[in-house]
Amino acid sequence: MAEAEVESLEQLLDKAGREPLDKRELSEAKRILYGSPVGTLEIPSEAQSKADELDFQLCGYKFTATPETVRAPRIVRIGLVQNKIVKPTTAPVLEQLSALHKRLQEITEVAAMCGVNVICYQEACTMPFAFCTREKTPWMEFAESAEDGPTIRLSQEMAKKYNMVIVVPILERDSLHNDIIANTAVVISSSGKVMGKSCKNHIPRVGDFNEVCNIGIYSECVGVYYM
Repeated sequence: MAEAEVESLEQLLDKAGREPLDKRELSEAKRILYGSPVGTLEIPSEAQSKADELDFQLCGYKFTATPETVRAPRIVRIGLVQNKIVKPTTAPVLEQLSALHKRLQEITEVAAMCGVNVICYQEACTMPFAFCTREKTPWMEFAESAEDGPTIRLSQEMAKKYNMVIVVPILERDSLHNDIIANTAVVISSSGKVMGKSCKNHIPRVGDFNEVCNIGIYSECVGVYYM
């Protein structure tokens, strides 16, 4: 007898509320929610040992692409980072920043062991994610130049050391444009050059989700800038 066709995710969820899904139905639900299954990558033992020592999770997945007829396939390894703050938010700003810099260095070293070509740090990676607090103090003290701030200089050193492109999101203070504060992602080439930056329009207030800040505390800007 032919298996019943799955019409929608809602159908699967409705059934799951009444009885367990069978293997095929569970697989289809995961496909709808997460996309087609992906393969896993073998993590180098040295990298895994270092990640265990430093107490962070390390995992790898691979995505295939449709073969082309005129270009040979190539492999690009992307590292995506999501880390927590290291020091409490009551610690002095420079102590918090220094601790996060050290953490990013540790994570990037492990990424290099895995052969990562491009690493992307998380949004506002050098500070607590304070946008939702609507507070100016002390969070604006984390803002820095997107051209030669301490986080950018550190990232340039690591990019050259590991031959790795680094996307480093920071809270930017743009001294060339009246000290505008922006939620900015800076792209650094594998040679250590600042290639450009993207200053994004922040998430607005939608219903009960409020991640917008008062005018004068957090200035918004949109655009991509190339140097």
